[in-house]
Amino acid sequence: MAKMQFSIFIAVAFIVFSASTNAKTASPPAPMLPPTPAPAPAPHHVNLTELLSVAGPFHTFLDYLLSSGVIETFQSQANNTEEGVTIFVPKDDAFKAQKNPPLSNLTKDQLKQLLLSHALPHYYSLSEFKNLSQSGPVSTFAGGQYPLKFTDVSGTVRIETLWTRTKVSSSVFSTDPVAVYQVNRVLLPEAIFGTDVPPMPAPAPAPVVSSPSDSPSADSDEANASSPKSSHKNSAQTLAFAPVAMVVSGLVALFL
Repeated sequence: MAKMQFSIFIAVAFIVFSASTNAKTASPPAPMLPPTPAPAPAPHHVNLTELLSVAGPFHTFLDYLLSSGVIETFQSQANNTEEGVTIFVPKDDAFKAQKNPPLSNLTKDQLKQLLLSHALPHYYSLSEFKNLSQSGPVSTFAGGQYPLKFTDVSGTVRIETLWTRTKVSSSVFSTDPVAVYQVNRVLLPEAIFGTDVPPMPAPAPAPVVSSPSDSPSADSDEANASSPKSSHKNSAQTLAFAPVAMVVSGLVALFL
């Protein structure tokens, strides 16, 4: 009996010892980690070549950008900086109308500077030009020697250089970081074409409108028209009374 109780005691002690040993050696549960956030979406890059090829009649300007490599400068500014880019794009008709001075005489470097002067190294919405017009001439991508002057008149944005005065005729694309605005003329910088600006042609004279006093009146027309009739009538009456006068004269002579 005593041996049985001792055996039970040994078994119970072994179980308790084993349980305590397992409890000490068991690894703690892994901590709960917060879920990994989803990666931010890649920024939307505007393909300027594609935009200008389909947005309007800008083929001449786009051809110049591609041949000079300036399109890569604008594209890099749009994609790789926080400033963005604002581009003023002349229509094809603006290049056709540009006769004096001609663009065909420009060197490659001058043409590149001309194209760079059509953009600002910052994104500007149309509403921001009102404040921009109060800050004086603004440097372009070509540098401080190629500035543009802006004025905002009742929401109409006007652009000036010494050679050019035009306005933003439409907004082609305006979503940060890219703004593209259509202009009606090629922007000619003073740094390329100098200060000897030819005089503007005089406006055509206004048509001369005669006043009512200068035009013949109805009364004078009627008077002029009636004058010949009156003279003919008086002459006819004089001829009618001539024979009577002769008869009277003859009778008077007989009695005398």
